[in-house]
Amino acid sequence: MPYAELRLWAPATERRVDAQTGLAEFVLDTLQSGGFTLQDGDGLVLAQKIVSKAEDRRVNLRDVEPSASAVQLAVKTGKDERLVELILRESSAVLRAQPGVLIVRHRLGFVCANAGIDQSNAGNADADEFALLLPENPDASAQRLREALLQRSGVRVAVLIADSLGRAWRQGTIGTAIGIAGAPALVDLRGRHDLDGRALRSSELGFADELASAASLLMGQAAEGRPIVLVRGLAWPCGDGRAVELIRSVEKDLFP
Repeated sequence: MPYAELRLWAPATERRVDAQTGLAEFVLDTLQSGGFTLQDGDGLVLAQKIVSKAEDRRVNLRDVEPSASAVQLAVKTGKDERLVELILRESSAVLRAQPGVLIVRHRLGFVCANAGIDQSNAGNADADEFALLLPENPDASAQRLREALLQRSGVRVAVLIADSLGRAWRQGTIGTAIGIAGAPALVDLRGRHDLDGRALRSSELGFADELASAASLLMGQAAEGRPIVLVRGLAWPCGDGRAVELIRSVEKDLFP
C-alpha cells in the first residue's frame, strides 16, 4: 500500500455529563447523533473530565478542611489552601513547590501539576468553588466502559482515557493516556530493523500516548464540546495494556 491512513472524528455534543449519566449510553448516543456506528477494531478516546464527572469525582471546596501542611504549601504557592489539600490527598509526594507551581507524584504514579485536579469545565456555574479529581482508577474505568459498550453494541473496541498534562523541559500540555483497555500502552520495537538493516536496541513506542495526543487536537481545551474521539484505520498491535505501564518507576527516574 503506497500510503498509511488514520481517521479520527470528534462529534460535537451539547449534553453535559454528571454522576447520573450512563457513560456507555452517552458515548453511543453522541456517536449516533454524529452519524457514526461503532465497528470492531475501532478505538475511542475519551476526555478525562467526562469520566470523572460520570464517576462523581467532583468536589465542593466548601466541604474541604485544609490541613496544616496544605496551609503552609498554599502560602508558598499562592494557591487556594482547600485545593492544595485535595492535591495532597491525591498525591504520594510533593516534588516541587514555588509560587504558582505545585508538582507532585500522583498516587497513580505519574508526575504532574496539581495532581491532575482541574476546575475548568467542572460542571457548575460557581466554578471557583468546585474541583474535579481524576478517576479513582482510570484503567479500570476504561475496562468497564469497554465491557459496557460490548454488551450494548456487540462490538469490540479499544478505550483510552486522555488528560492534558505538561512535560518536563517542554512548554505546553499534551494529550496523555491515563487509562487504557483493549490497546497496548507500549509497543516494543527492539529487534526490528531500520531501513539500513540495523537492529533497533532501545526503541519503545508510547503507543497510547501518541493516540491520546492525536485525539486531543480534535477535543480542544475549552468550550468545544467534543469529549469523544472515534479512531478508525489504525491496526492495533498485539497486547492489552494499562496506563501504569507508561510510568517510569522511581528506581529508573534519573531526574528526581
